[in-house]
Amino acid sequence: MYGVTPTVAALALQIDAGAVVARLGGYATNVIGFVLGFLLTYLLGKLVLLPIAHRVLNRRGFDRTVLSLADSVLAALVVVLAISIGFMAAGFPRFLTAVATLGGALALAVGFAAQDLIGNFVAGVFIIKDKPFEVGDWIEWNDNAGRVEDIDLRVSRVRTFDNERITVPNGELANNAITNPVAYDTLRQKFVFGIGYDDDIDHATDCILEEAEGVDGILDDPAPSVRVIELGDSAVGLQSRFWIDEPDRGDFVRVRSEYVQAVKERFDEEGIDMPYVHRQLTGEVEVLESVAGETAAGSTAPGDDA
Repeated sequence: MYGVTPTVAALALQIDAGAVVARLGGYATNVIGFVLGFLLTYLLGKLVLLPIAHRVLNRRGFDRTVLSLADSVLAALVVVLAISIGFMAAGFPRFLTAVATLGGALALAVGFAAQDLIGNFVAGVFIIKDKPFEVGDWIEWNDNAGRVEDIDLRVSRVRTFDNERITVPNGELANNAITNPVAYDTLRQKFVFGIGYDDDIDHATDCILEEAEGVDGILDDPAPSVRVIELGDSAVGLQSRFWIDEPDRGDFVRVRSEYVQAVKERFDEEGIDMPYVHRQLTGEVEVLESVAGETAAGSTAPGDDA
């Protein structure tokens, strides 16, 4: 049996050291490739892609909420892209495939578990994009009404006219009919005044129109109008239609109240009746004497037999 000579042992050590150095050199190359690929991609996206996207969205007139959302999404995409390019530069394409597969499975699981959350998120994006209403608008939906205070990506916050806050999922607002009375510069309002059947309709119409002219906030153009719309049980219904400028909840309530009060006082001065619904019961009460007599006879019969 032959022993290991010093020359052979030194040669083996040199081979092992060379392999270690080669392996470390490969790792160092991979690390340098990842760092360079990540930094170049990240800086390119941060300094070029994000400013260009922000400038394009700003030129198209999107509000701050959309710009903030776009910045967040694009920043996340830049980081993901930089990591991907970094691994490719480091020579690990299989790692990216495994990560992509795992990420797809995880995204599918999260999607099934958070359908409502994702739906509200998508609805929030469409609300911000389509602008059916904006912050400060007065809206009505599903027997609710209030002023929009905040539009988030998942929920919108509405302040009711009783000073209550309603947090509404964006999916409810996006999938149901929304009434926005302040979407345009003017708003038409209607109110029905009831007069008696013995009153002059033309005279009452003139009074309603004259009082509309004296209320501050009712527009002259389009001019107010009055139509007979119903013949009720106790009154003739005259519907007044009038327009207000720059509709707001406070102005709407004030103008309507002043107008109705002015017409009521004018009707009182002119002697025009504003009847209310009343019912009068008529008929007869008939007393059947035969039934009463039979009842009395029945009550005395046992005493007579005794």
